[in-house]
Amino acid sequence: MPVAGNYIFDLDENVTRAPVSFKNRYGITLSADLYKAKDFDAFKEHPAIIVGAPYGGVKEQGPGIYAQNLAKRGFVALAFDPSCNGYSGGEPRHVSSADVFTEDFSAAVDYLGTRGFVDRDRIGVIGICGSGGFALSAAQVDRRIKAVATVVMYDIARIASEGWQGSLTVEERNAMLDAIGEQRYADFEAHAPALTSRGAPIGFDENTDPVGREFGEFYSTPRGYHPNSITQFTMSSGMSLMNFPLLSKIGWISPRPILLVVGENAHSRYFSEDAYELAAEPKEFHVVPNAGHVDLYDRTDLIPFDKLEEFFSKNLT
Repeated sequence: MPVAGNYIFDLDENVTRAPVSFKNRYGITLSADLYKAKDFDAFKEHPAIIVGAPYGGVKEQGPGIYAQNLAKRGFVALAFDPSCNGYSGGEPRHVSSADVFTEDFSAAVDYLGTRGFVDRDRIGVIGICGSGGFALSAAQVDRRIKAVATVVMYDIARIASEGWQGSLTVEERNAMLDAIGEQRYADFEAHAPALTSRGAPIGFDENTDPVGREFGEFYSTPRGYHPNSITQFTMSSGMSLMNFPLLSKIGWISPRPILLVVGENAHSRYFSEDAYELAAEPKEFHVVPNAGHVDLYDRTDLIPFDKLEEFFSKNLT
């Protein structure tokens, strides 16, 4: 159940959490939580990890769980809300942008790299679900990111332009773009842009699409509910997402390392498998047995924290 502050997890007695904020290059103020071990030595420089939220998620959910556990293991960890979502600034609300969401990771590097207690040469990132694609995209061109891990990655731009596993036909895509074009006229004349339907349905049952039900069981129940996490974006966002691929330069990350974590039974597994094939060495592919997609948002008995610690301890040296 969510606790005070709407966090879906309890703060560990061995960790401190402090709210912080910083601006990205568009002038949008990002809301974030900074996690450190309680016995943290502020007079030393530490390795740091930035944790991005699942697509439609916020820092009080899975990102905070990851950040807390990494802080217990000696890292400075930062979980943030993406622009125009959560407690971060930006208008209109619930915009989705491949460029802006990628930029948010670099803005987090700006912030951490200017803290006296962070070694700016030892900053890594983790992207969960949709932020996995944005994290990789940021690392392609931001060489300050020294190591990048994704967990049950979604390539949001790819699914927007190609559909599920490439199922979108040219005719279907053109129809979607025509509809978005008309929606832009409506948005221009309205007080606020229209939103998509929820990615995590409410009132699901055994007849609900299995993927939708998996998301609903997290976002739409006490397990993962947060009022800022409505799992909706502006309908007009789809046009930008179709136009800007995220991973076209993934080979540029080399020789910095990549770790791709998937659940054995995750419906999203193919995104990571394809990214692994495209990526240059050094790269790792780690499968979590008996895990689905959403399991790796909050199931601390399944999330491979030992593997993540090993990866970042080795590569943030």
